[in-house]
Amino acid sequence: MEPRGADGCFLGDVGFWVERTPVHEAAQRGETLQLQQLIESGACVNQVTVDSITPLHAASLQGQARCVQLLLAAGAQVDARNIDGSTPLCDACASGSIECVKLLLSYGAKVNPPLYTASPLHEACMSGSSECVRLLIDVGANLEAHDCHFGTPLHVACAREHLDCVKVLLNAGLQLPQQQRVPASPPDLQSVSRPGQRSQEHRGQCECSKASRDCPASRSQGEEC
Repeated sequence: MEPRGADGCFLGDVGFWVERTPVHEAAQRGETLQLQQLIESGACVNQVTVDSITPLHAASLQGQARCVQLLLAAGAQVDARNIDGSTPLCDACASGSIECVKLLLSYGAKVNPPLYTASPLHEACMSGSSECVRLLIDVGANLEAHDCHFGTPLHVACAREHLDCVKVLLNAGLQLPQQQRVPASPPDLQSVSRPGQRSQEHRGQCECSKASRDCPASRSQGEEC
């Protein structure tokens, strides 16, 4: 006989795994009292959804620092990966929550997890949190980490026009080559330029170049940044 969950569903049923647990919901919404009660009653803090999302992922992505603290203290896996390979630290950086980032790092979260997609530093640059970028660099984040879609953290910061993040990266010793180019995004992510209108990619190049007091895009395209 196939195993069943507590509610009678087959453990292999998609609906059983898709359903988020009360722990997921409380963590995401920041309901600390409810979360504490669930933990004390023996609820599993490492239960995953069909996308391998743990309650710690959910709390980190929403910047719920108090819930992150409760989950970590209850034994939540600090470097658990979801279906995309992202860790709770990646999600905390995506939310721009410096409090969550500090908590996760204090519990040993890897600042450079072996990922082919966005690293925590990529996510911090994408969210525009220069404070998170600075903290990650201070604890050893790889400035040259490469994402298969977006390139390096500098590419991300430039493309999103987060000048503060660009400055932090450059001040950390990252060199911007004279002929640096922001790589083209996949076709479905590329911005379409109208006549006389700069693409988002070119504006990003200019932001990077301003930060380094050099703008190769203007020389190659004959435009002033």
